[in-house]
Amino acid sequence: MKIEVLGTGCKNCNKLTENVNKAVFLSGRQDIEIIKVEDMMEIVKYGVMRTPALIINGEVKFVGRVPEIKEIRDLID
Repeated sequence: MKIEVLGTGCKNCNKLTENVNKAVFLSGRQDIEIIKVEDMMEIVKYGVMRTPALIINGEVKFVGRVPEIKEIRDLID
């Protein structure tokens, strides 16, 4: 599984990265790759106009808000 966190380094982007890392740790899964995407050109390729955004296996799951750890776990479990 590939998880991408889209954001330029703002407070909410950093919080989303933190929540993703915690969710993956709590899931116990070893097959998840987490990538932080900060390049605006790459972010725009997903059609995302507001950050932070969460992409799982190429599919946009959340845009413009920080999902709770449980919401992220529900998507990866």
